[in-house]
Amino acid sequence: MHNFREKADLIWKVADLLRGDYKQSDYGKVILPFTVLRRLDCVLAPTKKKVLDQLERVSKLKEGAKDKVLNTVAGYNFHNRSQYDFAKLSEDPDNIAKNLRNFINGFSMSAREILEYFSFDDQIDRLDDPKTDLLYRVVKEFNAIDLTDMSSMEMGYCFEHLIRKFSEQSNETAGEHFTPREVIRLMVNLIFTEDRDILGREGIVKTLYDPACGTGGMLSESETYLNDLNPDAKLEVFGQEINPESYAICKSDMLIKGQNPSNIKFGNTFTIDGLPNEKFDYMLSNPPFGVDWKKASKIIKAEAENKGFSGRFGAGTPRINDGSLLFLQHMMSKLKKSGSRIGIVFNGSPLFSGSAGSGESNIRQWLIEEDYVEAIVALPDQLFYNTGISTYVWILTNHKSETRKGHIQLINATGDKDEELIKEGKLEINRFWEKQTPSLGSKRKRIAENGNSKGVGYITQLFGRYDEFYNYTFSKEEVEEPEGNEFVKIYPNDYFGYWRVQVLRPKLKNGNPIKTKSGEFKADPDWKDYENIPFLFEERDGTLRPQTIKKYMDREVRPHVPNAWVDDKKTKIGYEINLNRYFYEFKPLRDLADIKDEILALEKQTIEDEKTVLE
Repeated sequence: MHNFREKADLIWKVADLLRGDYKQSDYGKVILPFTVLRRLDCVLAPTKKKVLDQLERVSKLKEGAKDKVLNTVAGYNFHNRSQYDFAKLSEDPDNIAKNLRNFINGFSMSAREILEYFSFDDQIDRLDDPKTDLLYRVVKEFNAIDLTDMSSMEMGYCFEHLIRKFSEQSNETAGEHFTPREVIRLMVNLIFTEDRDILGREGIVKTLYDPACGTGGMLSESETYLNDLNPDAKLEVFGQEINPESYAICKSDMLIKGQNPSNIKFGNTFTIDGLPNEKFDYMLSNPPFGVDWKKASKIIKAEAENKGFSGRFGAGTPRINDGSLLFLQHMMSKLKKSGSRIGIVFNGSPLFSGSAGSGESNIRQWLIEEDYVEAIVALPDQLFYNTGISTYVWILTNHKSETRKGHIQLINATGDKDEELIKEGKLEINRFWEKQTPSLGSKRKRIAENGNSKGVGYITQLFGRYDEFYNYTFSKEEVEEPEGNEFVKIYPNDYFGYWRVQVLRPKLKNGNPIKTKSGEFKADPDWKDYENIPFLFEERDGTLRPQTIKKYMDREVRPHVPNAWVDDKKTKIGYEINLNRYFYEFKPLRDLADIKDEILALEKQTIEDEKTVLE
């Protein structure tokens, strides 16, 4: 896997040629399309001569038939019928622009279209300066970079490495473009692991979709997983991407791998659903964290109000500065009736932002009450390239197993507990993450991918062993605590719901409550309080009991304010998921005598050190 970094560094060095003629923030406009072009050139090189030999034989065929024949000869869903390749382009510096255009026009339509999204022809004009020979020099440098031996995954890493560096140069957000591959591998594992028996069947065909597909990492990794599991299986992938460069890179990867590039759509998923009538077996996505949807608000709100649940946003709309839950609702609209599975990565905001009655809370209410949420996994921090914040993988489905129905599995995969055990000398390695060496921007940690006892494999096991943890949690019989239980919590859906109530108390006159003409207490306008009352009451032994607003008031409020009552008209239902609270472990404060002894010992050591220095 180190091969991608070597190639990416070679490609990055070509950008040195642009210094002075291009701003650093514009390097990507040249380097990325040239990398795609060189990649296509290398892939077609072994069969290029065979394609050229067939030109005369197919000359009388219609264009569509001609493309099919030449694609078959090339061995891909595209071909190049130009006499030129990078090697021949390098032999004629005087006609480099004309020959390069001839080479590009020699590609079949599916490949030519990709380069159009880079606005590459404009860059050819800009580079074609006889005073600098810049176009020729760039072509010659790329000709020396062999991308033939790069796997699709390595090429994905290479593109993402370049995009990150270009984003850093222009102060853009690299995280808008891609997801760390080990996070993708984990998400793929989680959505596929429950269906391994089905996916292992001979000739099985499944579909997978990513509405914010970037350079196609989710799609590529999913296809690799399924091919490793079952070489006879076929995964048809679909996606949509708003960034033109990322879209072009994704589409070129689909082309090379034999996928249908027309399955990848360009545009804003919120405003134009590129695949409006499609439903999918699996969906994966890492939408931008906290994306502002103000520009698309008119279209989104109109769809929500006019179409309701027959559209995509019937459950509600979140605050304008965070469209994360809009992406999820869009994906939910593409569930198959026969059953689909979704994996999506969010920051913490969609879990608990928004109070009862807000758009976010209403969306969570719909997802949980309809029993779509299967599991939520808290990941280590510092995993992403542009942010060190904590992230969470949500797994959703409309086809839960019997024991999963009505419950949500929470997995604490942050590794924080392991770090404590390592400091105490009780554990040698962190089971969830390892250091990213060297660090990449804000990415200082990575989830290990080697074996089942650590990282991706271990987290996948915790998810897949649901029944063990369920039986231990809910069985009335004596069941031995399963290994890893400290990282898993399973709660019924109602556990995450609550009533938001307004509590009032009577206005007093001479110490006595004032009553209205109807005999009710008159509310004191200067005293209003609010309570969040959970649907379930947790006993001291951990047993969960349904409760009512009245029972809560009698137990928690009226012993202190006897005449308090709830304004039923103001009561709202809310839902939130706060993993930090569920996995919190109380740690007793240290004994004061121990702290005092430690301070005295440090003072003594300091005095001795000072004597040594002065001597």
